[in-house]
Amino acid sequence: MNITIRNAKKDELHAIRKQRVDAYADHKQAIPEAHWDALRQAISSEADQQPGVELLVAEMDENIVGSVALFPANTDAYEGFVDELNYPEIRVLAVAPSARGKGVATALLNECIHLAGAQGFHEIGLHTGEFMKTAIALYERSGFKRLPQHDFEPANDGIIVKAFKRSIS
Repeated sequence: MNITIRNAKKDELHAIRKQRVDAYADHKQAIPEAHWDALRQAISSEADQQPGVELLVAEMDENIVGSVALFPANTDAYEGFVDELNYPEIRVLAVAPSARGKGVATALLNECIHLAGAQGFHEIGLHTGEFMKTAIALYERSGFKRLPQHDFEPANDGIIVKAFKRSIS
């Protein structure tokens, strides 16, 4: 199956955010309810509409099956939890449950890496919840390395959001 990556359209925002929440709902049972509520609010927010953020979607058979936001360097991608970093950050990578295992996440990740490199950056970063084991495995396979000095604990419940960074060659 062909995967097409393109910029999201304004009239797709609601559907993208709903799909994002549906994709992250897999983790609902692994975390306390208050943490899920905070996570759901964060991934549903309008943070992906800040100036310079590139919101991308993955399409298969003309259906949106995933999305990701690429935040520019030196922006507040995490609403005050992390210092502004001097490289772009990948956020809210989500794949519809029905499209998992088909290379959608890898295609979205690779497009973000390509875009950051085309903008002249030599590094790219991301953060992910420590409970997102499949995502962490994907990021590590894609060359991302841990950056614990940029970890944070958003809900003061012991659950850490882990930082990762990789070089762009």
